[in-house]
Amino acid sequence: MQLDELLGKGAMKSVYRGFDEVRGVEVAWNQANLADVLRTPDALQRMYSEVHLLSTLRHDSIIAFHASWVSVSSPSPRAGCAPRRTFNFITELFSSGTLRAYRLRYPRVSLRAVRGWARQILRGLAYLHAHDPPVIHRDLKCDNVFVNGHQGTVKIGDLGLAAVLRGAQAAHSVIGTPEFMAPEMYDEDYDELVDVYSFGMCMLEMLTVEYPYAECSNPAQIYKKVTSGKLPDAFYRVDDADARRFIGRCLVPASHRPSAQELLLDPFLSTQDTTMTLSPPPLLPALPVSGDRKDSTEKAEPVAAMTDMTITGKLNTDDDTIFLKVQIVDEAGHSRNIYFPFDIAGDTATEVAREMVKELDITDRDPSEIAAMIEEEIMRLVPDWVGGGCDDQQEYYTYADNDDNEEQPPFYYLSSSPTSSNGSHSGVGPTTSGGWFQGITSVPHFNNTFLHYGLCIHTN
Repeated sequence: MQLDELLGKGAMKSVYRGFDEVRGVEVAWNQANLADVLRTPDALQRMYSEVHLLSTLRHDSIIAFHASWVSVSSPSPRAGCAPRRTFNFITELFSSGTLRAYRLRYPRVSLRAVRGWARQILRGLAYLHAHDPPVIHRDLKCDNVFVNGHQGTVKIGDLGLAAVLRGAQAAHSVIGTPEFMAPEMYDEDYDELVDVYSFGMCMLEMLTVEYPYAECSNPAQIYKKVTSGKLPDAFYRVDDADARRFIGRCLVPASHRPSAQELLLDPFLSTQDTTMTLSPPPLLPALPVSGDRKDSTEKAEPVAAMTDMTITGKLNTDDDTIFLKVQIVDEAGHSRNIYFPFDIAGDTATEVAREMVKELDITDRDPSEIAAMIEEEIMRLVPDWVGGGCDDQQEYYTYADNDDNEEQPPFYYLSSSPTSSNGSHSGVGPTTSGGWFQGITSVPHFNNTFLHYGLCIHTN
C-alpha cells in the first residue's frame, strides 16, 4: 500500500513511503513513468538491468529489494491521451537516513561504534566482490550507507553505479564521486579494489566527520592530490594510531591494497578496545601521470595548437547532467582524454572551459574556443538548452600558476561535499553511464547536482 508521504523526487523517479501489508513493515515505494524512461534509447534496458541486479542480492549489509511491476492507469477522458504506464519497485526503507547525516546528527560516537559500522560495510563489500563475476559498487560513501538508528545497523545502498566485471575482469568507466574515487579509476582500468579505497575514505569521514579533501575547492584539485598520492588533510587529524594504520591500508596503490575480506581480519576491527604498538601509517607513492608540469620557474614556451580536439557527450536525464569527454591528440599522436560532468541546470560552458584551462594546464587553447565546442555538443544533446557560456560580456581571467592556497576566481565552485549530505531513502541511485536511477535526496532539501566541474585525465 502506497502512502501519501513523498520521500524524494528525481527527474524520472519519485519515492514514497509505503506499507507492506503482508509482512507488516514500511517500505520505500519507487515509481517511474515509463514514458520518461523511454526518451533515451538504452534507458529501459539499464532500468531492468539495475532492477535485476538488485533482485539477486541478498545480504544483511545490502539494502533489500522486494518486488517490481508495471502498472497501467486508466486513460484520461481527454481525447488522444494514452494510458499511463508506471514502473514500480519496492526496496527496504531506512528511516534514520544516511550514515553521513547520522554522524552529523550525533557527532559524539565511540570508536567501538565506528568499528561496528566498518565490519558491516566490509561484509557487504565482501559479499558483492565474491560474486562471479564480481560486483563493484563504484560510488561507496557515507551518503550511500543507510542507518537503522534503533538497532545500530548499517546497509550499503545506491547500487545504481554498480558494475559487474566481465570479460577481461576490468571496468573502464570514469564515474563516481571524486573525493572517494581511487586513483586507478582515472586510468579507466580497475577492479573491485576501488571499493576498498572508497571504504577507507568512508572510515575517514566516520572518524573525523569531515568530507575527504575538504581543503580542495574543486574536483580538479582533488584529482591532482589523488594521483600524486597525497592523503586528505583529515587523515592527519585522526587521533587513534591504529585507526590511521587501518585507513592507510585501504588507500595504498591497488597492487598492495587488501581485499574487503582481508580487512575483516585486521586487528583494528577487534571487538575489544585494546592498546597496540603500531607502525606509522603507510606512505603513498606518487602515481605516474603523463605530461607532468614543468618547474614553475621556467618560462613557458609557446605551444603549437593540438592537431585534433574533439568533444563528445552523453546525457543523464536523471540529474540534468551531461558527461563530456574531451580528446586532444598532438602532432606526435599522443592523446589525452579529459572527462567531466556538465550540469545543464547550473553550469556554463565558459566557466567549465576556464576551469579546464586553469587546472589542467591547457596552454594552447583559448577558453572561448573550448567553450564554443562544449556549447555545440550540449546543443546537439539538448536542443532547447540556453546556456550563454560564451557571453562576450563576461569577464575573462588570466591564469598564471598559483598555489592551492591562493584566492580563486569568483566563478570557482566548491566540490561536491556541500551537497553530499543529501542521500537516498530508498537505496538506489544513478546508473552506469548516465543511467536511470536518480539518487533521491533527503527531505527537506533536494539537490540533484552530481558534481561541479569534476575533471579527470587519462593519457596514452
